[in-house]
Amino acid sequence: MSFSEIDQRSIAVIKGLAMDAPHAAKSGHQGTAMALAPLAHVLWTRIMKYDANEPLWPDRDRFILSAGHASILLYSMLHLTGYELTLQDLKDFRQWDSRTPGHPEHGHTDGVEVTTGPLGQGLANGVGMAIAERNLRTRLGSSFCDHNIWVVCGDGDLSEGISHEAASLAGHLKLDRLTVIYDDNRITIDGATDLALSDNAPLRFNSYGWNVIELGDKSSDLDSIESALLEAKSELGKPSVIILRTHIGEPSPHTDTAAVHGYSLKDEEIKETKIALCIPENETFWVPEDVSAHYRKAGTRSREIREEWENNIQTAEGKNDLWSILSGSGLREGWKESLPTWNAEESVATRKASNECIQSLMEFMPGLVGGGADLTGNTGTSISDHGIQSAEEPEGRQIFFGVREHAMGAISNGIALHGKLFPVTGTFLVFSDYMRGAVRLAALSNAKSVFVWSHDSVAVGEDGPTHQPIEHIASLRAIPNLDVFRPADANETSSAWEIAVTHEGPTAMLLTRQDTPVITSKKNTDGVSKGAYIIREASLDAGLTLIATGSEVAVACQAAERIESDLNSGVRVVSMPCMERFERQNTEYQKSVIDPDVPSISIEAGSTFGWNKWADFPIGINSFGASAPGDIAMSKFGITVQAAIEAATNILS
Repeated sequence: MSFSEIDQRSIAVIKGLAMDAPHAAKSGHQGTAMALAPLAHVLWTRIMKYDANEPLWPDRDRFILSAGHASILLYSMLHLTGYELTLQDLKDFRQWDSRTPGHPEHGHTDGVEVTTGPLGQGLANGVGMAIAERNLRTRLGSSFCDHNIWVVCGDGDLSEGISHEAASLAGHLKLDRLTVIYDDNRITIDGATDLALSDNAPLRFNSYGWNVIELGDKSSDLDSIESALLEAKSELGKPSVIILRTHIGEPSPHTDTAAVHGYSLKDEEIKETKIALCIPENETFWVPEDVSAHYRKAGTRSREIREEWENNIQTAEGKNDLWSILSGSGLREGWKESLPTWNAEESVATRKASNECIQSLMEFMPGLVGGGADLTGNTGTSISDHGIQSAEEPEGRQIFFGVREHAMGAISNGIALHGKLFPVTGTFLVFSDYMRGAVRLAALSNAKSVFVWSHDSVAVGEDGPTHQPIEHIASLRAIPNLDVFRPADANETSSAWEIAVTHEGPTAMLLTRQDTPVITSKKNTDGVSKGAYIIREASLDAGLTLIATGSEVAVACQAAERIESDLNSGVRVVSMPCMERFERQNTEYQKSVIDPDVPSISIEAGSTFGWNKWADFPIGINSFGASAPGDIAMSKFGITVQAAIEAATNILS
């Protein structure tokens, strides 16, 4: 199908906007958006299934700009095709409180599917979305779910290690609704890519098991672009990558230079380029009526498909229990009652308790999927009797991520932001370092998921300091919008899961490797939901408060008995399973739990950083660990009843 003059004129408009918005902001990235204008035009006018009037239509195609620095390209397409993004929004590019921030942010701008910026994240998000699409299509049927995932990435995305992890898993899973377009412009910020990159991208993706389409130097050949996209869309049994040689900044005087990667086109260069594009050189943000009409028509060309989909859904909704649940709360009645409880004085590792919670939720939360990074059994993220996610069993809900922590986190974000599914991932707490970029974006995107991190202290034992987390708890607590739970025992773990599945955002679960005594007689979901509560009240007039998390709550309770007996001073014990939730409570509640007029000691087997807000004296570990049996390591590092008694003696005296 040939393209008309209006197509070329429309592409010129995109390139004009790609220059004007960064110039108005005096900041931004012009060249990549200009080079990709023909590709974006073909995708949005000929290929993708979407309706600009219903940006959250569940069966829309997903478009991910992994090269998020070229955000003006995405914003231009959203505006032109009729999303709720005005020309004034483009003029406010990168300004305070605008809907066009420097990098695309999910939930901030209609039509932005994921938050991109840190390179490689968007590509991994796309893998997660492809997993979600296939899983839902298999379980619900194609009348409910049948769409494609389109990802645009660049050299930077493929240079980051996360791209290898994600692409490797995608190829292994044979995700055939996933197409990645590699913008091979051969330019980085530092200069030509050959300064640091000599990878053979076709061979690389061939080795992953992808369908590789080498389009060559045809970035302005609209017919060839369309043919390649349709070929990728029709490919069965494997994901596709289209390698497109582009010329960054074309047709500006800075074409194919590192300068135009950023903001290099100013007044004179922009005029010269607009003349070459045959658009008014003295007019900024120029969008003529014929181009606007052309794009608005493209933005609604799938309206009939959407309306037919909605009619089919309304007809079938009452007959499809799974769709009704996934489209509602995501939970079947009785889910709370299904969560297990344990008797006091049992001894259960919280990672094992967590696994029982996950398993119990599987029947009641059909959107729950997930697994671990080659530590599925170790972290309690194994799922029995619900299939293994694979090309042979696409409905499987157990995902084996392999040793790919960083991609696992970003894939989880993609699954969550796709909608309808609730991902759970697992690895050791110390390896949260490998996931941090993805976890931060989960918090920024408000992606609903649970990150399970087990082996949460030096009680890991013999594996030594490389596997013993120290600073990790404090580090995770520093991330805004991430609820970090470190439950005291199995019942608190069950309460934490009850809270996490209804929480609209990401949750971290920090769990013990070692068996931990059950010190609560039943679930106290109300107390846990407040982040901290009195787990043991003083039997004498309170002279001291012990605050603890995780397995150290049991230590605090034992110490309280001894202190009251030996020092004749009442001791209140506070369990603080989630510091973030406690910080969100009102001052009255906070003071009712931790009386500021009573001296306090915190006990946590990790860095004491951050505890000064709640405790007068922190007991913790501010050095790296050591290889030894777990109980010996805890004792040597002073996470003991005796250490608490000695601290109490010093304070009370």
